[in-house]
This record gives sequence, structure tokens and C-alpha cells, in this order.
Amino acid sequence: MSVVRVVMAAASLSFAVPCAAQVTPAAGYVPPDDTPAIRVGATIYADYTVQANPKIKDTDGNEVTSNSFNVTRTYINITGNISHNIAFRITPDITRESESSTAATSIAGNYVFRLKYGFVQFNLDDHLNPGRTGSWVRLGVQQTPWVDYIENIYRYRFQGTIFEEREGFLSSSDIGASFHYTFSHNYGEVHTGFYNGETYTKPEVNDQKGFQIRATLRPLPRDPVLRGLRVNGFWDKDAYLKNADRNRAILGATFEHTYVNAGFDYLWTTDQTSATKPPPASTAIDGRGYSWWITPRSPIGLEGLIRYDHLEPNTAQPGTRNRWIGGVAYWFPHQGNVSTSLLLDVDNQTFNDFATPSPTVTRYAVHALVNF
Repeated sequence: MSVVRVVMAAASLSFAVPCAAQVTPAAGYVPPDDTPAIRVGATIYADYTVQANPKIKDTDGNEVTSNSFNVTRTYINITGNISHNIAFRITPDITRESESSTAATSIAGNYVFRLKYGFVQFNLDDHLNPGRTGSWVRLGVQQTPWVDYIENIYRYRFQGTIFEEREGFLSSSDIGASFHYTFSHNYGEVHTGFYNGETYTKPEVNDQKGFQIRATLRPLPRDPVLRGLRVNGFWDKDAYLKNADRNRAILGATFEHTYVNAGFDYLWTTDQTSATKPPPASTAIDGRGYSWWITPRSPIGLEGLIRYDHLEPNTAQPGTRNRWIGGVAYWFPHQGNVSTSLLLDVDNQTFNDFATPSPTVTRYAVHALVNF
């Protein structure tokens, strides 16, 4: 009997082991996809622009109306992932070299190739955001917290950059390390990081680093209409040199809806180019300004653009710059992550109360966007 029992026990083990190995995951579980992938896309900004005012003079001294065909930006977007936790982006930027800055070189006026984005991203959702996405760390040449956020709502960069970037206070890209976290239940997010502060167009020139942070709150994430409302705060603590401040602060709000996007933000700036040189270099200059815009849209692809920028570059002296932008765009229907648009617009900038008068600048343009 003892021999029979041993044989039966061995047989039971031989069946039990394979059965244990065949246990399957619980229903509904989808393992993460760690298959490496790479994707290639492109972005093109093109336009035909007529400067109605002021007139210019050609080399014979004739007064003429400046007009030109332009390609202001051409991006090649290379994105992908090594695993579900590691992603990357490489974006070369092809743009025209400024003749004034390189007059002594052979590439003055040519289109040149430079790096706009080049970063690795470590996704932290498995640890910080189980069941949702949006938490990560980035290292390299990457988007800055404010400009990238606004341009995902205000989608007219192909007409011109947002207020803070157009006035030279912020850049869309810089070299550094940043962290992004998405709050639960869609209540908002925070994006913060340390950057060189010299933008992606220049190398670091000293020991100073810029600290940037944007915090966004969505007060009513479950309301069918007001969930599109977000309140935003941004701070950029930087320095030209030791003890020479280069600070920016922004408070604003954005709204997104099926038929309209809108935004408003107020800007404070402080610039001091030196802490030891005699004035005016060591004098801190405070600036103030604001921008608002609205883009009503229709179900058939037609969309309006109205925007107003106001800047007081130095609160200690008179002088303001004001810009009105108005236009009508058609966004072609597409499936997936593809955007193409044609925009007819007018851009009018005035300079008021400056010690040195400047003429009003009025431009009419047809702008085109291709993005995929």
C-alpha cells in the first residue's frame, strides 16, 4: 500500500506543477507595451506677408511696400519610446539665419539647421499615477513650462508667438531638467524645472540657473461646461549674473470649449543686467503687461482669431507697446494627430509715448500650417 501511495503522490505533483504555471492574469489586466517604437512627423510654417506701414525704400531710393513669401519654421519631429517608461524626442529646427547677426559669415541669410528639442523622458505613472498618465521627468533640450502649456490651447504659433515670447521675456525651449505631475480627478497639474536660462539658441555663459514653475488648477473638472476653465500661475527666478535678477511672474486663466478657446494673463518682469557696473546696467527695470485672446470656432472648420497685447517695458518711464491681431482661419478636417490650416490676418502694432517715436507697423498676411 505504501508504494501505491508514493506513486499517487508523485502523479499528483506532476499534474499540479503545470497547472500552477498556467495561471493567467485577472480579467481586464493589460500588461504595458514595452515594444520600442519610433515615429517621424513634420511641422511647416509658411506665409505671404505685406507690410502696409511703414513703407520701405529699395536700393534706388524708391518708396515701396514690403512684401515677401516666407518659410519661418520647418521642424522634423522624431519621437518614440524605448519602453513604456522611457520616451524621447529629437526635433531639428530649420530657420533662416539672421543676416545682422552673422554678416561676416558665409551662411548669412541662409536656412540653417539647429536643435530645438532633444530630450529623454522617464515616465513615473507606474509609481505616482496608477491608472492615469502625465507624471514624468525630462532631461535635455525641452519645452519650458509656460509657453508649451499655452500653445496647446492657443494654436496660432504659426501666425506669431505668444505675448511673453514675442516680447523676448520667455523662450519656448531651454536646456535643463524638469518634473511634471498630474493631480488626480483632473484637478490640475504642476510643471517645474531648472534650466540654463539662455534659451535653446545659446550655450550657458556662467554659473546661474533659472528655476521655472507653473501650477494649474481646474476648479470644476466635472462640470460639463466649466471644466474647460483653468487658473494658472507661473514664476521664473533667474539671473543674468550673480545678484543681477532676470525674473518673470504670470497670473492668468484659460478656457476651452467645443466652440471657443480663450485666455488672459498678466505679466510682471524684472531685469538687471549687472550688479556692479554703474547705472543704467545696475538699475533694475520693472515691466508690466497683459494679453487676452479669443478664438471662436464653428463646426465646419472656420475659426476666428482676436488678440490684444499691451506692454509697459519700463514702469519708471513713459512708453507702451500695443498689438492687435485679427484673423479668420480654416482648419481642414483630418483624422488622428494631424493639423493643417490657412489663416488670413492683420497684425497692427503701435508705440505710444516713447522718447524716440516709432511708426505704427501694420502687416497683412496669409499664414499656412502643416503639422503631422
